[in-house]
Amino acid sequence: MESSGVGFVTPRDVTFAGAEDEPLLLESGRRFGPVTVRYESYGSLNADRTNAILILHAFSGDAHAAGRHGETDRRPGWWDAMIGPGRPFDTDRYCVICSNVLGGCQGTTGPGSLDPTTGRPYGLAFPVVTIEDMVNVQYRLVRHLGIERLLAAAGGSMGGMQALQWTISYPEAVAGAIVLASTARLSAQGIAFNAVGRNAIMSDAQWNNGEYYGKAAPARGLAIARMVGHITYLSDASMHTKFGRRLQEREQFGFDFSDQFEVESYLEYQGGTFVDRFDANTYIYLSKAIDYFDLGGKYGSLEAAFEKTTSKFLLVSYTSDWLYPSYQGKEIVVALMRRGKDVSYTELDCPYGHDSFLLETERQGALIASFLQTVNRHA
Repeated sequence: MESSGVGFVTPRDVTFAGAEDEPLLLESGRRFGPVTVRYESYGSLNADRTNAILILHAFSGDAHAAGRHGETDRRPGWWDAMIGPGRPFDTDRYCVICSNVLGGCQGTTGPGSLDPTTGRPYGLAFPVVTIEDMVNVQYRLVRHLGIERLLAAAGGSMGGMQALQWTISYPEAVAGAIVLASTARLSAQGIAFNAVGRNAIMSDAQWNNGEYYGKAAPARGLAIARMVGHITYLSDASMHTKFGRRLQEREQFGFDFSDQFEVESYLEYQGGTFVDRFDANTYIYLSKAIDYFDLGGKYGSLEAAFEKTTSKFLLVSYTSDWLYPSYQGKEIVVALMRRGKDVSYTELDCPYGHDSFLLETERQGALIASFLQTVNRHA
């Protein structure tokens, strides 16, 4: 069993925007509620509640960032190597919080949740949500916990988008932003890959226009969507090192159409395990939220987007990340510098592709630990 620095953890739920609360006003203009948020926390708040760090998960992540839920957990949380005593997000110093995003499928209200007006899962009746909507829900959670200002908001990929949005939507509520392997807007290529994933799901006969709950799920469509997405998270070098052109359990080609290469079997495995833990409609909703994210387009320019930010920024990109390549991180850095913001940037030479922010824990961990100490001194 892999080690875990924070030990056993218990997920918690809190509900907002109910009958006695202000409904959530979505970016689309729709008012929505109630919203239940699942979150986990590691470490303790200090007396003045100034040591809180909000971890923001990527597309397929969830609130379980560190520790284990019990003895039967095969693996710890998805960023366990980064969170715990003596680790970059040091729980002896900081209170670390992670929540499942709005539209998710791991405890926070999403398309698979029950619609209180019908008693059935929302399906496609669930509203289209954006990165900003996710951040607005997170803000309510943070205020519910009695935290007025985060020491930092940190995340990779879609989590990095949320961290950027935090500094714009709530500039006085976050002292530092840690943005890893992320972007201020999705490229046409990124949108195209998301479109393929959504089409794979929606072309599955079991999808049934999103009304599959309690029936056979569109497992094959979701598995193919995951297979396509997973390719974008890797790099050519990492795939060559891990698989090359090696055959799976055979010495020669079979001259048929079954999976024969190791990489084929690997992708099938990734797709199959993903189906066991993720909801197809959530895939559709979250991928669309990523497509819509465009800070420059939304605020007139990237520089204008950061005009009112007061946070210190740390941005890290990775040489082998072709999904959100380094030039996109550098565009954010240039925009922040032109606005006179406090920003640090590093490009790590790393072979793991987009997944580098999950795997390259040693070097990025040292950068993050140092940055947090700097923010803590000036918060």
